[in-house]
Amino acid sequence: MSILYRENNFVLIDHREFISNIYKGVTDRKDSLKDVNYTIISKMFSIKNCKKYNNKRPRKSNEVIKEIPSDVKQSINNQYNLLDTSSVRDLSRTYFESTIFNHLGINGGNNSNVPLQCEVKGEYFLIPNNSRFFCGCVKEQCQKLAGNKYDIVIADPPWWNKYIRRLKGANDKLSYSMMYNEDIASIPVKELLSNNSLVVVWCTNAPSNINAVKDIIFPEWGIEYVTTWFWLKVNIDFEPLCKFGAGYEKQPYERVIIGKVGEVEDIPSDLLLMSVPSALHSHKPPLVDLLKPYLNVKEVKIIELFARYLLPNTTSIGYEPLKWQHISLYEEI
Repeated sequence: MSILYRENNFVLIDHREFISNIYKGVTDRKDSLKDVNYTIISKMFSIKNCKKYNNKRPRKSNEVIKEIPSDVKQSINNQYNLLDTSSVRDLSRTYFESTIFNHLGINGGNNSNVPLQCEVKGEYFLIPNNSRFFCGCVKEQCQKLAGNKYDIVIADPPWWNKYIRRLKGANDKLSYSMMYNEDIASIPVKELLSNNSLVVVWCTNAPSNINAVKDIIFPEWGIEYVTTWFWLKVNIDFEPLCKFGAGYEKQPYERVIIGKVGEVEDIPSDLLLMSVPSALHSHKPPLVDLLKPYLNVKEVKIIELFARYLLPNTTSIGYEPLKWQHISLYEEI
């Protein structure tokens, strides 16, 4: 995790810098003697607001934004002030369409301590060090992995929502299979947990989903609810991506609901994460480095469910764990 600034219960992170650190020294497929440094294309973080919002923002977000050093803010702006909003949106859609692959049933990984560039069905992908991936139904893959124990479980479920349903109606290639809360709860996560472990679920702001995690999913998985963190998405000028709404309106933040099994260190309540988000759909900022300190484990074993990209030292499962690993999404640095 590339932490740009941290103060009390606030953390400012740079997702792209984190990725840059992962893909240093990738062996070039054309020249095995040449190592290449890669990062995700910077244009994917050129996030600007089309209009200013004059609504009242929560006091905490105002306070922490004011405290961020001006040179840090300026650095973010300088790096990512590259495209206008509509161009970034179009580029993101292009990459979404060009990275639709049928990898069902394909498993693989990288057991080495260095990142690799590998060929899968005629396409090239970056594979981080000490990682594994399993392409297919999350429930089925979890059943196959029974007997393996993990200290951190991260899940970004395909929550049922109207936006994705409309998207699917317009073009079924631009959506994913949504799941009902009961279906998510039926995934055999309980069988994968070590004696002392953390479970993290990315959740929408819909009350039905929030309640389902606490009242249905966590109990079924044998998880004790601990706290909720918030990921505030800002543009390169450190303004929220949209106004803070009421009721069922879209919000500029997402929830990170955290539960535990056994004994873990005291986890900070209501931590506020802030970053300029990737324009790629479901390309969440990685949380592992923020979670590791709360586990008394020398080598933490991690699994991510519904993954769309890979992380070092992590097992990733889902229908599209290689989606955002395609070489077309990366540039040399």
